[in-house]
Amino acid sequence: MTGAARLDLAGPERDLVEQLLELAPRGLARAVPDDTLDVAQTVRVTTGAAGVVARPEGRNLRYAAMAALGLARLAEEDQRRVLRGRTAADLVRRAVERAGQDPDPGAVALTVWAAAEVLGEEAAVLVARLRGWAREDRPLPAVDVAWMLTAATALHTRGLGDHVSEEVAERGSRVLLAERGAEGLYPHVLPASGQSRWRSHVGSFADQVYPLQALARGSAAYGHGDWLRAAETTAARLCHLQGPAGQWWWHYDSRDGGVVERFPVYSVHQHAMAPMVLHDLREAGGTDHTDSVVSGLSWLHTHPEVLDELVSPRWGLVWRKVGRREPPKAARALGALTTAVRPGLRVPGLDAALPPVRIDHECRPYELGWLLYAWLPEEIR
Repeated sequence: MTGAARLDLAGPERDLVEQLLELAPRGLARAVPDDTLDVAQTVRVTTGAAGVVARPEGRNLRYAAMAALGLARLAEEDQRRVLRGRTAADLVRRAVERAGQDPDPGAVALTVWAAAEVLGEEAAVLVARLRGWAREDRPLPAVDVAWMLTAATALHTRGLGDHVSEEVAERGSRVLLAERGAEGLYPHVLPASGQSRWRSHVGSFADQVYPLQALARGSAAYGHGDWLRAAETTAARLCHLQGPAGQWWWHYDSRDGGVVERFPVYSVHQHAMAPMVLHDLREAGGTDHTDSVVSGLSWLHTHPEVLDELVSPRWGLVWRKVGRREPPKAARALGALTTAVRPGLRVPGLDAALPPVRIDHECRPYELGWLLYAWLPEEIR
């Protein structure tokens, strides 16, 4: 397996990407329970009478689609090793069956995207469901809107789209362009009026990068320069806000483009999500943010917040995040409340009171799927 295929890296960062690409299939194999074609919600390491074990828990349709998109970039024999004799195409077909009745627009959009890329099929019933949500014109999470546009773009790029998918693309792009803040950042729900007034200005890292990706890819497919300019603005702001050790922070203020809450820092943001969308931006004709990608990767080595390592060769996993020692979601709530009162307002002494020193010893399977998808070219198949 050749790593770092989408970016010319050198030195420790290239070595890290090579290590992660070798590790990811082993970790994904742990996330497929028994002989099913489902993908777990998480793989958690626990202790018990049998010693330390890694167990898959739950199942998640979104993660199945993301895992399939990543696994499809491996050679077929590698796919079969992970999926116990099956392929990424089999995983997508199972996801299409499950998505038929799933109420989650994000899961359906991801499945349409995976069907287009992995199967070369339209999944017309699912596309029609996306159009239904688009026509409702109701508030939706930013990531769901972004995935609708990315799914429609995947269809269009492969000559599979028709007027139904074009309608989904039009709705998605219109919302993403209209709901950006002045610095190009997004709230969690679009429009923001669909969320509590105390959190209506707050958007996560995911709420920024998936719209960035959707508009960058869409600009290349549909030829809309304003989409690329919007993606450029979002990327430039995120890179400007990146932490001193390469951290991609967690929550942002869509009004003034500031940081609401820095922690947790999620490993998937560092090695997969940021590289994936910044690669897409560059390949669409946008700015090359290689320096920020390299800085983000380096955090997996340096992680100044904690002593223990985040990459576990023993388990084939990357530990999910470094977070604060705090009551559940306390810092997030404080950050949302103080910035709702005044943009940029901070609680003094927060890092001392709620120090960011905890590693979450679990791994969500989508992290490993996006890792493969971010770094391996589609042509590897």
